[in-house]
Amino acid sequence: MHNRLDEQTSPYLRQHADNPVHWQPWDDAALAAARERDQPILLSIGYSACHWCHVMAHESFEDEATAALMNAHFVNIKVDREERPDLDKIYQLCFQIMTQRPGGWPLTMMLDPKTHAPFMAGTYFPKDSGHGMPAFADVLRQVAQWYSEHSHELDEQKQQLNDVLTRLTPQPSASVGDASIIEAARNQLAANYDPAHGGFTGAPKFPHPGSLQLLYRLGARGDEEAARMADFSLARMCERGLFDQIGGGFYRYSVDERWEIPHFEKMLYDNGPLLALCAQRAGQPPFTASATACADWALHEMRSPDGAFFASLDADSDGGEGRYYLWTPDQIQAALQDDTEQAQARYQAATLRFGLDEPANFEGAWHLNTRRNVTQIAQALDQSTETVHQHLNTVTKQLRQARTQRPAPDRDEKILTAWNALMIQGLAVAARHLNRPDYADAACAAADFLHEHLWQNGRLLAAAKDGDAHLPAYLDDYAFLIDALLDLMQTRWRDADCRWAKQLADALLDHFEDKDNGGFYFTAHDHEQLLHRPKPLGDESTPAGNGIAARVLLRLGYLLGDKGYLDAGERTLRFARTALEKYPLAHTSLILALDDYLHPPEFVIIRAQKDALNEWREAATAANRLVFAIPNDATPPEALAEKAARDKPVAYLCRGLTCSPPIEDKQKLD
Repeated sequence: MHNRLDEQTSPYLRQHADNPVHWQPWDDAALAAARERDQPILLSIGYSACHWCHVMAHESFEDEATAALMNAHFVNIKVDREERPDLDKIYQLCFQIMTQRPGGWPLTMMLDPKTHAPFMAGTYFPKDSGHGMPAFADVLRQVAQWYSEHSHELDEQKQQLNDVLTRLTPQPSASVGDASIIEAARNQLAANYDPAHGGFTGAPKFPHPGSLQLLYRLGARGDEEAARMADFSLARMCERGLFDQIGGGFYRYSVDERWEIPHFEKMLYDNGPLLALCAQRAGQPPFTASATACADWALHEMRSPDGAFFASLDADSDGGEGRYYLWTPDQIQAALQDDTEQAQARYQAATLRFGLDEPANFEGAWHLNTRRNVTQIAQALDQSTETVHQHLNTVTKQLRQARTQRPAPDRDEKILTAWNALMIQGLAVAARHLNRPDYADAACAAADFLHEHLWQNGRLLAAAKDGDAHLPAYLDDYAFLIDALLDLMQTRWRDADCRWAKQLADALLDHFEDKDNGGFYFTAHDHEQLLHRPKPLGDESTPAGNGIAARVLLRLGYLLGDKGYLDAGERTLRFARTALEKYPLAHTSLILALDDYLHPPEFVIIRAQKDALNEWREAATAANRLVFAIPNDATPPEALAEKAARDKPVAYLCRGLTCSPPIEDKQKLD
């Protein structure tokens, strides 16, 4: 065997193409080789922006002696978890069952070559033993010896694993849950809330946009404490080190409870939902500035020439984690020096803004956090707030320019359908709330790319790289894209988007739904047969596909008057009820769908000439209300075409399946 990863499209897999390990992709050839040689599969799952994946690669996979052990005793398979989330979900779940603790990346699993069931589970292993962890080479030897002596026990182990997986699958309830589940989730959030720094629980801290979305929805119905918790948490994320104060964009999570030091990778899937949340709170500092900076970062640094969005930026650069983003006072002074008399004034403003007069916060350097607001800086320097704003804007531009001279983090240039959908949605929301038509243009262009390149013969594909679109799409791809199109249709109506949303929903029902028990499998009915076919309900780094599917089917059902969609959404909630009652906080996407079921959002359908659409849309906008401003010359589907255009602007206000008579005075839409 030889290393075959240079044949792959995944940047992560290609990073390992020169390893002395005889890596194989997950395919029929590799799986057949393991069976024929009767050697266990060493499955390694990671992704290109993963810091500890790089560490293990440098320590072990690039080491000749370690590679020799791997090649002698295993068929070694490398998987990009972003291209194959189906495999990642299965083996992360197996890891949790086998070890009784959360998994992570890199994920290291030893599999039975016949059944692909795991018999050993781990994550990162160091090259040398230490900190209570065995050396990777010792693990390899022990596993190889165990397999040679105990492989006959694997069938029994697989049966035990299957029994656990079966028990973990919930049984559908006779009815959906009630408002007590929503209240339980809200109370759990309040119990876990950090009043000092915002967010929930201690370090490490993840942004959890779904939790904030739930709190904002409850706040719109009068729960002022919920809104305060969400606002304070989101503000801290924007002001502190989770957000790139110079270049824009959110990092993946904070390693400390203060949101000060992040894990420095930037993922598209985080930035889309957080962009939408910030844009929805536009008008309140610092949300407008953060939404604009986040959207501009996506357009300038993550956008492909074809209009879609790349997957991620690496945590590492120049041989270390976060080095692209770190500063010393001397570096900042050098970046701000020019021929004007204002250089020192700008440095003083930067010092107060970013705490350069405080101790370094990351390995002898400063990762920039907002320490003082503009008013505080103006008072300290005895300057006007306008002058301080000008200083800080110039500082940001000059530091951004200086940073471009550094070795940049690697960018994973895969185009992932689900992650692009999250960014399309974020840009569509930002376009509405920030009055930025260019953001709407970008959202439309990305949607058009997906339609042209990843929608083939009535089915989606999951990924594309350098013009090569491949891999059958997953539940998340369909559900997230329908959700994005629903927001895009509210920002800029295009008949084709509505037709496509309906086609996607029909494909979702045809190929993913469990018709007997409700809910949706993560993979389609004709997908490769794997160890397990999960129906994931819990939110992870992205929202649960079942939660988004239930919500979009309910909304699309009301919009188009399609009872089939409404029934499918209800079946999903019945299937999920037990899980929601047991662990409400782990299922905020489904709880938001349940809230839509119990409190159906209002829909406003506006028909007018194009020049009147915006003012009518603004008059109709309200919390938990979907507003579709459809030009008179559009040709929407039949259910929407019934909301007919007239000689002058007209609106139809719908609650559930009941709509008002035509409204010709926009003031009556309040």
